[in-house]
Amino acid sequence: MDQVDTLGKLKEAGYKPLGVKAEMRKNLVRKMLDREPLFPGIHGFEDTVIPQVQNALLAGQDMIFLGERGQAKTRLIRSLTSLLDPWVPYVEGSEISDDPLNPISKYAVELLAKEGDNTPIAWLPREDRYSEKLATPDVTAPELIGEVDPIKVAEGRYLSDELVIHYGLVPRTNRGIFCINELPDLSEKLQVGLFNIMQERDVQIRGFRARLPLNICVVASANPEDYTNRGRIITPLKDRYGAEIRTHYPRNISIEIDIIEAERSPLLDSDSLQVTVPRFMKEIVAEVTNLARQHADINQRSGVSVRMSIANYESLVSNALRRSLLLREDEAVPRISDLPAILPSSNGKIELETIEEGKEGDVVGELTRQAVRKVFNHNFDLSDLADVLEYFGLGQSLEVSDTMPTGAYKQKTKEVDGLTKLMQRLGCAKSPALIASGLEFILEGLHLNKKLNKKVVEGEISYWG
Repeated sequence: MDQVDTLGKLKEAGYKPLGVKAEMRKNLVRKMLDREPLFPGIHGFEDTVIPQVQNALLAGQDMIFLGERGQAKTRLIRSLTSLLDPWVPYVEGSEISDDPLNPISKYAVELLAKEGDNTPIAWLPREDRYSEKLATPDVTAPELIGEVDPIKVAEGRYLSDELVIHYGLVPRTNRGIFCINELPDLSEKLQVGLFNIMQERDVQIRGFRARLPLNICVVASANPEDYTNRGRIITPLKDRYGAEIRTHYPRNISIEIDIIEAERSPLLDSDSLQVTVPRFMKEIVAEVTNLARQHADINQRSGVSVRMSIANYESLVSNALRRSLLLREDEAVPRISDLPAILPSSNGKIELETIEEGKEGDVVGELTRQAVRKVFNHNFDLSDLADVLEYFGLGQSLEVSDTMPTGAYKQKTKEVDGLTKLMQRLGCAKSPALIASGLEFILEGLHLNKKLNKKVVEGEISYWG
């Protein structure tokens, strides 16, 4: 529809008002019939969460998303805006984006009565039809609902005049989607106000009897423990959400890796260096996070975010980039000896059950060793490494470090029968930097399977039989 500028022209264009939920439902149906992706960038929810969201939207229900931190709840909620029309008309000057054919504020009603078909019309883009608020105990009613504006009173308006109201965030999201994150942290008083908006679709400000039947879709997010804990949220409000949708962490390592690759910092793409990350190193990073979600010393009620995988991946690649720059090499490839670099990025992502000085480092170290062993055993049987073990059985040893030039690894690989074939199997035979990564992976895997001894002295790592 052309963006006409008066009510009369809008009527001539055949505009018909549509509720926000009906609008979202209409666009959802069209996307589903056209096989368009509903939520691009959301991985792992295709068969679990997204069907529940579709059901709620088709039924016109308000939704609350329950899940631990880092489960893409907010991203999924923000993606709902893609189901809104690109533009909608509203009465120009209206603080709450009044529908020209169904005005609800006193300002818009009086303007239409005065101007009729000459009422000026403006157009609201979909990105301005979404509002979000993080619930904290200090959030106030004026922020969410509204308050009497003393300046408007000082200008000569009566307190009984609805035009003295300064509307809050929720009324200003009229004809859009309002999200409140961490809902249980909202005070009971404001929960009652939110309940009234969801039940009666109106707002009540101070002593005003102004009734604003808001056209709004209300969504929220919460941690399951807080949401189900008696007393953190009033029961009538819980009852008003039509759909309670549980999110989850990636169900397998491949999905976690997809998220890492989609979300990792673009700054890792160096202009002067080629950055290559072998598949097994990505698997190790993802497996560290997966194992953390099962570790007895880590608070599982808080959860372990996918952000831990992303940050660890970035730290790992950064350490490889730093080495390549220092050694003046052309390719940066992470190695096993780079894994200590993930400790700083892991510490802030896990919450231990008991607080002990230095305990985080021990836990991350344990998780890293378990991850390397698991990924190694997924890629190899020990029988595949008979030639390598025979080399060490003759009393030989190999030394590696995170600062050793890649050329030295290529020479070491030639000394051991069977290693070249193993490198090809890992996809690490194309360059010296990849060979270095593959060799360290094999040596560490054999050590963790108790086939090789290991000694670390000032960053130098020695393996022997």
